[in-house]
Amino acid sequence: MSDSFATRSQLNVNGRTYAYASLPRLGERFDIAHLPYAMKILLENLLRHEDGVTVTAAHIEAVAKWDAKAAPDTEIAFMPARVVLQDFTGVPCVVDLAAMRDAVTRLGGRPEQINPQIPSELVIDHSVQVDVFGRRDALDLNGKIEFERNKERYGFLRWGQKAFENFKVVPPNTGIVHQVNLENLARVVMERELDGETWAFPDTVFGTDSHTTMINGIGVLGWGVGGIEAEAAMLGQPSSMLIPQVVGFRLTGRLPEGATATDLVLTVTQMLRAHGVVGKFVEFYGEGLAHLPLADRATIGNMAPEYGATCGIFPIDAEALTYLRLSGRSEEQIALVEAYARAQGLWHEPGLPEATYSATLELDLGEVRPSLAGPKRPQDRVLLEDVKQNFRDNVGPLVARRNGALAEQVERFEKEGGGQPQAERLAATPVSKITIDDSEHELTDGSVVIAAITSCTNTSNPAVMLGAGLLARNAVAKGLKAAPWVKTSLGPGSLVVTDYLKKAGVLDHLEKLGFYVVGYGCTTCIGNSGPLPEAVSKGIADNDLAVASVLSGNRNFEGRIHAEVKMNYLASPPLVVAYAIAGTVDIDLASEPLGHDADGEPVFLRDIWPSNKEIGDTIAATVGPELFAQNYADVFKGDSRWNAIDSPDGDLYEWDGASTYIKNPPYFDGMTMDVGDISDISGARVMGLFGDSITTDHISPAGNIKQDSPAGRFLQERGVQPADFNSYGSRRGNDDVMVRGTFANIRIKNLFFDGEEGGNTLYFGSEPPEKMAIYDAAMRYKADGVPLVVFAGKEYGTGSSRDWAAKGTNLLGVKAVVAESFERIHRSNLVGMGVLPLQFREGESAKTHGLDGTETIDIAGLDDGKAKMATVVARKADGAETRFEAHVLLLTPKEVEYFRHGGLLHYVLRQLAAKDA
Repeated sequence: MSDSFATRSQLNVNGRTYAYASLPRLGERFDIAHLPYAMKILLENLLRHEDGVTVTAAHIEAVAKWDAKAAPDTEIAFMPARVVLQDFTGVPCVVDLAAMRDAVTRLGGRPEQINPQIPSELVIDHSVQVDVFGRRDALDLNGKIEFERNKERYGFLRWGQKAFENFKVVPPNTGIVHQVNLENLARVVMERELDGETWAFPDTVFGTDSHTTMINGIGVLGWGVGGIEAEAAMLGQPSSMLIPQVVGFRLTGRLPEGATATDLVLTVTQMLRAHGVVGKFVEFYGEGLAHLPLADRATIGNMAPEYGATCGIFPIDAEALTYLRLSGRSEEQIALVEAYARAQGLWHEPGLPEATYSATLELDLGEVRPSLAGPKRPQDRVLLEDVKQNFRDNVGPLVARRNGALAEQVERFEKEGGGQPQAERLAATPVSKITIDDSEHELTDGSVVIAAITSCTNTSNPAVMLGAGLLARNAVAKGLKAAPWVKTSLGPGSLVVTDYLKKAGVLDHLEKLGFYVVGYGCTTCIGNSGPLPEAVSKGIADNDLAVASVLSGNRNFEGRIHAEVKMNYLASPPLVVAYAIAGTVDIDLASEPLGHDADGEPVFLRDIWPSNKEIGDTIAATVGPELFAQNYADVFKGDSRWNAIDSPDGDLYEWDGASTYIKNPPYFDGMTMDVGDISDISGARVMGLFGDSITTDHISPAGNIKQDSPAGRFLQERGVQPADFNSYGSRRGNDDVMVRGTFANIRIKNLFFDGEEGGNTLYFGSEPPEKMAIYDAAMRYKADGVPLVVFAGKEYGTGSSRDWAAKGTNLLGVKAVVAESFERIHRSNLVGMGVLPLQFREGESAKTHGLDGTETIDIAGLDDGKAKMATVVARKADGAETRFEAHVLLLTPKEVEYFRHGGLLHYVLRQLAAKDA
C-alpha cells in the first residue's frame, strides 16, 4: 500500500490497536469537511488501496477536490469490503467461478487461483414458492417442495461452500438476503489482518441483487451489481466507476398519525424518479433523521433501484448504534463502530455543518399520506383515496384490448390515462361466477386475487409488520374475514419477525385472516407467488379479467407477480391486510367500508387502524436483542434437510451433462490468451423493437416457464414434466434453459406486432418474413451468420440486477442495444458480457428516425472503443438509408479494456492465468 498523503494512523479500541487510513489527516491537505458522507467512504477506499497503478495520488486528489456540480468524468477504482449474494443470482455466480476454474486450468493456471479474496456470503431466499397457503402447515409443505425442486442446486452450493475459501452459505428457511444482511451480516466497520496488522475500515458491499442498497440505512455504502461485476470483485478486481454526483435529500418533521414507512418510501421514490438520479448517489440528511427509526431508513435505502439511484444512504449515528445493540451485535463491535466513525469524521449528530451536494430535495415527513403504487411501476404513487379512480383509469386499455379495440385506441388510453366512462365500463365488465368451498362468488375486473405480506422492504420493519398484526386483531374482533378468492400469504423475512409477531399475540389474528407463514424468502415479490386456486384461475381466463394483486413489495412490473394478474399495487403490510378483506381495488378505502360486522354495521379502515403509539408500545414490549441472538446463533448451519443433501468434493466441479439445472456455460469455450479488438457491426438484423421501461423481468423473466415456450419444449424433450419445471430464476445455472427464456416474458411487447404481448419476432431470412419465438429466430440468424441488434426506448433494463438479462442477450447473438436511456446496472452488465450499449441523442428515438424493424443495420466508427459516438446506418428493403449518431456507452477506459477481451470475466481470467505463465 502506498501512502502519498501520510494518512496511516492508529486507533485504540477495546484494548486493541487498529491501523486505519485517516481522513482527518488528509483534511490537513485538502478541504474535505464539506464532502458528503458517501464521498468520504469512497475517499477512504482509495487511500487504503493506493498502489500507484490502479489507485494513484491523482485519483485521491480528484475525490478530495470533488466538484459537486461537475458532470462525472473522472474514473476511479472502488474495491468493496465484501460481497453478498442471493441464490437466483448466486448460483450462476458460483457456476461461473466453477467454469473459470476449468478455464484457468486450460490456460495454464491453477484451480485455486479462482477463489473469493474477500468475504462472500450467499443467502438462499429466492427459491421458496407459495404453492401452499392459508393453512397452518403451509411453511412445512412449501419447504418440502422447495427442497425437492432444488436439491441439485443446493447440492451444488454445498460443493461451493466446501471448495471455495471466503465463501459461506446461509441455508433456506432463514430469511431474505437483505434482511439477514441488515440484521446479522453487516459489520458497519470491518477489521482485517494485512501484513501482520489489524486494519479497521468502513463496511462496503456489492450485492448480486439491486436491493442491496437496503444496507445503506445503517451507514454501509453498497449497491447492487450484476453477477459478472460481483465475481470480479470476489476475485480481487476493483470496480471501475466515475466519481458520482451526490443528491442531498433533506428530511424534516416526523411522520403523522396513520402514515407508515411504506407511504414514506413511495413518496420518496416518486420525488426522486421525477428529479432524475440514475447513476447518482442519494444521501439523506436533516433534522427529520432524529425521528426516523433505523428500520424506516432501511426501507428508504432498499428502494434506491426504484428511484433510480446507485445508493440511498444514511450516516452512522446514535440510531445506528441503537439498532446494532437491538439486533444482538457485540458491545465490542458497537464500540469499534462508534470510535472509528468519530475518528474519521463519519459520525452524524444534530448541529454539525451540512455537506455540499450536487442538488437537493426536501420533504416534510409530516406531509406523507397513506399511499400505494401501481398498477405496474413502483414510482407511480397513488394516494389511498385515489386508488379506485387509478384502477378505473388504468383498466381502460386492458378492457379496450379485450374488446378488440384497435392498437391506436389502446395507445390513446395508455397515454391519456383515461378509462371508459363509468357506465360504459361497468356495462362492459364481465363477471365470472366461481365456486370456492361450496360457496358461489363473483370475480370481476379489479378483484384482488393475491394479497401478500412479502419483501424485505417492509418485512424488516417492525412498525409495519406489527401494524399489520394489530390491524388484523382489530379486524377479527369486528368479525371481518378475507375475501375467499384472495390468495393470502405471509413471508416474514426472518425468523425474528415470526417470533415478535407471536410474542405480541397477533400472529394468530393474521392467520385467522389467512395470512399464515408460507416461507422465509422473497416469495411473491420475486414472482414466486405460486399457482392461483383452480377456480380463480379459470374465472380469470373465462372472461380475460384484469384482476389485481396487492403486495408489500418493491416491484410490480408487468408479468412479474403472476402471469394471470395484470394489475399490481405496492402497499404497506396493514393495507395488504385491508385489501384482502375488501377483495377488490375498485374501492375507496378512505371513504367506503371494508365490510360489515356481525350486526351488519359497516366497518371502515379507520375503525381498525392501530395508532402510532400502540404500534410503538408494542415494538418496545416485543422486539429485543434476545430474539436476534437466538435466531442467528447458527446462521450458517441449516436444518436437517439442508445437511442431508449430497454434494461432491474436489477443487473442480464434476459437471453432469444430463443436468437441466447446473451446466458448464459456453462463455470460455475456445478461449485463448489473445485479446481482440472492438470492430464495427455490419449487416445486422433487428431482433426486437421495444418501447419504454423494458425491465430485466421482460428480458429475463424469473417466474413460471410456459409449456409451449422454447424453454418449456427444451425441458420436456429432456424428460422434465411441466409440474417439475420450477422457475426461470431457479434454473439460472443452466444456459440452455436461460437463453431460451431471454425476452420470453409473456407481457413484453415487440413493436413489430402492433402492441401484441409475447416474446416473438420476425425472421427476415425467409420470404415472406416468418413470425416465431425470439430464441428460434436468433438461432436461425446465428446459423446464417447474421448479427442482431435491439432498439428500445427510455429506461431500458430497469429493475433487478440479474446478469442473465445480459448473458442471454449475448448468447442470442445480439451485438448491440440502442436505447434512449439505460438503467445503470443493466448497462454495466451488457458491457461485462460484450454487448455494446448505444444511446440515441437527446430527443431522438427509433420512432423519430422512422425505424420499423425491417431494416438491416450497420454500426460504424467504433475505432476500437476510442470513439464517443458511432454512426448507425439503417437500410430499408428498397435501399433507402437512414443515418444517425449514437453515444457509445463504454464509459471508462477499463470498460473499453473489458470489451476488447470479450467481457469482464475473460479479462479477469487472462489476468490470473498470466500470473502463472
